[in-house]
This record gives sequence, C-alpha cells and structure tokens, in this order.
Amino acid sequence: MPAFSAPDGTQLAYHVVGEGEPLICLPGGPMRASAYLGDLGGVSKRRRLIMLDLRGTGDSAVPADPATYRCDRQVEDVEALRRHLGLERADFLAHSAAGDLALLYAARHPERVRSLVLVTARARAIGIDFTAEHRREAMDLRAAEPWYAMARRAGDAVWAGTAAEADWDAMAPFQYGRWDAAARAHAAAEAEQSNEEAGDVYASAGAFEPAVTRAAVIALEVPVLILAGELDGGPRPRVARAVAEWFPRAEVAVQAGTGHYPWVDDPTAFARTVLAFLDEGIGRGGRKRPR
Repeated sequence: MPAFSAPDGTQLAYHVVGEGEPLICLPGGPMRASAYLGDLGGVSKRRRLIMLDLRGTGDSAVPADPATYRCDRQVEDVEALRRHLGLERADFLAHSAAGDLALLYAARHPERVRSLVLVTARARAIGIDFTAEHRREAMDLRAAEPWYAMARRAGDAVWAGTAAEADWDAMAPFQYGRWDAAARAHAAAEAEQSNEEAGDVYASAGAFEPAVTRAAVIALEVPVLILAGELDGGPRPRVARAVAEWFPRAEVAVQAGTGHYPWVDDPTAFARTVLAFLDEGIGRGGRKRPR
C-alpha cells in the first residue's frame, strides 16, 4: 500500500486502481475511506485512479491534532500527494463533500490543476449548498417506490433534526437511483468506512471563506465537469448549474435516473461521461462569468 507524509508528518495512504494517465480522486462522506469509490464505474479501464484516504480514514493514520480534519487544513495533504506522485499538473475528481476540498485546493494551487470533475459535489467553499427543501423535493420524486413511505418518514426526521440513528439507515434508498443489491451493499459499508469524529470537524467554523474562494475560481482557466444525479437531493441539478456559473470553462452533465452515487446506479453512463470529458476537455467555449 503506497503512502506519503503530510506536512505535519501524518502518514497518508492512497490506493491505485487501473491503468492510464493518473486521476487523483478525493472521497466525500465527509471523511469516508476511498474504498467506496470502487473503480468509479469502469473509469479505471482508461485512467489510473489515485484514491486518497483522507487523514484518519481507511489506511491513513490518525493525526495528532483532530483540528486538522477541518477541510481547509487538508488542502496541503492533497498538494503533498501531487508532489509525491511527481505530477506537474493533475486531473482531479472529487465526490460529495470532497467538492469543498477540491475547490479550496484549486483556489490555493490553480497552477497545479489540469482539469476538475465534481461529482454530486458540495460547494460550501464558494457559498452554495443544498437545503432541506432540496432534499424533500428530491424525495418527492420517489413517491412511487415501495419503500418510499418508511424512508420519507426517516428523511423528514433527519432534515428536521429529530432523527434517531435508525432513521439515517432507513433513508438510504434516497441516495441511489435503484435500491437494488448493489446499492444495498454499497450503503451497508458506509458506517465502517466513515470517521464520524472527523466528519464533525470537516466543515466546522473557519473552514470556508466563500468570497475569497469565488474570486479564485472565477480565474480558474481549466476545464471543469460538474456531474449531477437527476434524482439527487444534494445537490439538485439546478444547484449544480449555479455552481458551474462561477467557472470560466464549466459544463454540467445530469445523469438520468441516478442519485448521489451515479457510478453505482449506472456505471456505463458514468464512465462514458467522465472519460469523454477527460479525453476531450470541453473546448467548446465557456460560460459567462457572473458580474
């Protein structure tokens, strides 16, 4: 298992899957071990996935200072990985809560980013996030599902702040486009892969300065793909489009019939979209920057 030292001396592990040019993959959760990314629906067939276990997760060591779990404090972990790999510039993929980490990294080290893929990603780093109403809107899309009534009660409790532990498990079907065997197995692994203490610190006070990060990403002249799940509540596709407006060269792909883990729901479509972007870039003009 390859590893390297973070700037504070914490030993961080990463996992390599596949062949081809490297793609640095940042896992969400927040603070979930990178194993849940799998082979990203087959992206590994043409890209070498470098999947970082964030500090205190997976095979990475627990840091001496728990305050370093905060998202902005982990930016230099990502930079240390890039240097360890010997890459002048790198392609990055970030999922879910790692969207914030990728945005902060791109703002601090723009010259090291060749392209950026944000998959059902949060963007609190630039002041955009989903809301409980977005979650409820997405839940309503699943009203015909046989599991809907029980999962909806659990989801309402979660977003009202009154949830018991069992409610978090009961609402898991909303995270997937199909609640089939693959989705159940993927969801069942979450608890053992997650560092809840670290997750509580990840987005704590001081982690984000949205105005500063927005000013940086407006000037980020690299291709960006923002991939949303049609059925996902965090973010909804329109929120993903709002995030795209902050980049000079961004495109949005909404993957039909998928939730928060689109490579689990439809691996073929996910790999096709991501690989087409990585192979070709956007090269089709850019979005007008907000004034």
